[in-house]
Amino acid sequence: MNSKMNAAERRWVALVKEQPCSVCEAPGPSDAHHIKQRRHYTVVALCKSCHQGSMMGWHGQRRAWAIAKMDELDALDVTIRNVNTSLISN
Repeated sequence: MNSKMNAAERRWVALVKEQPCSVCEAPGPSDAHHIKQRRHYTVVALCKSCHQGSMMGWHGQRRAWAIAKMDELDALDVTIRNVNTSLISN
């Protein structure tokens, strides 16, 4: 699979980055965490702490995730819901 994003994928990732964090609800802009590399439609909106924080983040000890009782698919569901809501309200 090609790692370069096409125009539609770039637009989707940009919309995701505008959303609040799908774990802690910190206001955007957010990072776009890829659940699986090069799968640009399965990205999750995460604040820096929930994404890369050494204690709280997905790439660390994942404490925020454990506290929220979430996994990546739960966060993806929140992200999709948030993007959809933002598109409908605009």
